Amino acid sequence: MTTTFITGSNKSLGYETARRLIEAGHTVLVGARDPERGQAAADALGGARFVQIDVTDDASVAAAAADIGAHEGFIDVLINNAGIHGTHNPADQITAADASAVFEVNVVGIVRVTHAFLPLLRKSANPVIVNVSSGMGSFAVTHDAERVESRVVTPLYASSKAAVTMLTTQYAKAWTDVKVNAADPGYTATDFNGHSGPQTVTEGTDAIVELATIGPDGPTGTFRDRQGAMAW
Repeated sequence: MTTTFITGSNKSLGYETARRLIEAGHTVLVGARDPERGQAAADALGGARFVQIDVTDDASVAAAAADIGAHEGFIDVLINNAGIHGTHNPADQITAADASAVFEVNVVGIVRVTHAFLPLLRKSANPVIVNVSSGMGSFAVTHDAERVESRVVTPLYASSKAAVTMLTTQYAKAWTDVKVNAADPGYTATDFNGHSGPQTVTEGTDAIVELATIGPDGPTGTFRDRQGAMAW
């Protein structure tokens, strides 16, 4: 049975990913910062175990890895889903502190969690990492007038997701024994956009679930949405 750990999985895309993977037969570990919300999500999902984790805190991440090491002993799939949008202030009002807050979760958080969980992944016969990125981090997509992403100005979130995708490809090149891919959920109705996106949360998790369930001959170093390969 495949054991999967998902950060930020107490709601929205993370929760739906957990639900779908449980349905697919995975043992799912629900990672969340807030203990009450995390445990409530695990209870509602059924068949999931809650693991407290704050991706911005070294000690919290180390404790989460130690907890899973003591209970499950390994993981097969790591889904780095935790992320924030950050300030909605105009570009000329964005501060260095604003940037630090977004990158600390969206980029540094992935590095922190991946570093801590890599030893557990390497105990798997088919270790897989899925980083949740965004079309907002794609130069091609954000310059395509037919795409909604081209009409959104969000410097910090977009640049952090561009970093996530590049981090993904660099990890994939560095580790031939681990498959590392990035998923773009697309414009999905979530808390991020006041539930204004045209896609359902299930549609938004299609690429994540697809990449989380690849076999030993699956891809690595790719960036995909639910329609296929994404342009950069």
